Amino acid sequence: MMEYASVAADPFSILTVVVAPAVLTNASSVLALGTNNRLARVADRTHAVTAQLAKLEPGSRDHQVSTAGLAALQTRAQLLLRALRCFYLGLGLFASSALISIAGSIVMYYSRPWVFQIAAGIGVACGASAVIALVCGCVLMIRETQLAVKGLAYEAGSLAR
Repeated sequence: MMEYASVAADPFSILTVVVAPAVLTNASSVLALGTNNRLARVADRTHAVTAQLAKLEPGSRDHQVSTAGLAALQTRAQLLLRALRCFYLGLGLFASSALISIAGSIVMYYSRPWVFQIAAGIGVACGASAVIALVCGCVLMIRETQLAVKGLAYEAGSLAR
């Protein structure tokens, strides 16, 4: 019971528990915003390639290059969408973790250590799940970036020929 009393008496320890998920919520928001912008750029590029394909003669070399580029853009869009879902999931879980931490701290004030323990467990589970979602989103972003660079190299090579 002594450790719980020290947590309730020290507001800075409670603040520390709440700040970490809040900072990670902000990081998730920034990643989601950047990913959303990349998805919009891929969508714009897809529209441009589709319009270009309509003007090209089927079977021509330029048509084949554009068709291959369109397939790569579709793959990139799917990766970005999955990454965006991961970042939004992480964002929601980090926000939940912060809210659960606050609620747990409040019940600790009213001397309900068993509720505090449950809230702490749920908060840690939400935070850990959020970190996993964030890592998964980052891995997807790395893969999408690799495809983008590969696509640029392919376009540069096809223009050089």
